[in-house]
Amino acid sequence: MNKIKILKANIDLIDHRSVLDSILNLLRNKNYGYICVANVHMCMEVFDDNHYAEIINKAEMAVPDGRPLVWAQKLLGYNNAHQVRGSDLTLNICKEAEKKNIPIGLYGGSDKAIDGFQNFLKNRYPNLKVAYALSPPFRKLSQNEDANVINDINDSGARILFVGLGCPKQEFWMAEHKGKINCIMIGIGAAFDFFGGTKKQAPIIMQQTGTEWLSRLASEPRRLWKRYLKHNPRFVYYFLKQLFTQ
Repeated sequence: MNKIKILKANIDLIDHRSVLDSILNLLRNKNYGYICVANVHMCMEVFDDNHYAEIINKAEMAVPDGRPLVWAQKLLGYNNAHQVRGSDLTLNICKEAEKKNIPIGLYGGSDKAIDGFQNFLKNRYPNLKVAYALSPPFRKLSQNEDANVINDINDSGARILFVGLGCPKQEFWMAEHKGKINCIMIGIGAAFDFFGGTKKQAPIIMQQTGTEWLSRLASEPRRLWKRYLKHNPRFVYYFLKQLFTQ
């Protein structure tokens, strides 16, 4: 699998089908680890935090969710780069899991989002087994609480665990639980909210033009304006620096 360094993050050169095949292969070999869904925000968190960089770069995969990362891969000479949007990947994995009878689990999001997502899955993939679902409290769990979560997930029989805690919290959580949870963990950000009906996805045209962040900003300006104001211009500056000095 070819990984392309964008700033300090190793991002896979991969497409949707290859991601699915890799997940199935990991499951066959019981190589339970975690998959990151990368965008500009994640790349800049990696740039700013060496510990977080280690977590992302040790992942089984870090797929290019954000279109700017695909543009970056192409500018670096990889014309076969493909976008693997986290929301689309979530649906593709659920479709494959239904077909292959692989139980899934859900961890993260609000009660409303995770309930809405389960209803969405029942309608779209009626034969998909959701073996586990939990909206955890918005605080660090105690040791006993965390041990119970680990036991409950493992006892449920889930083999793919969607983790929707947001970046960078979900990646820290997945790395901390690698080797403890018998699942392939996939950090999917706001996908529970999108499909659960608590947040709107950006229009297709914005997804295709790399301006999806504008839709997110418009929907949650108070929460997101600092993130985009801080990270987006810095990403452009440091990537251009990488591009012209390599």
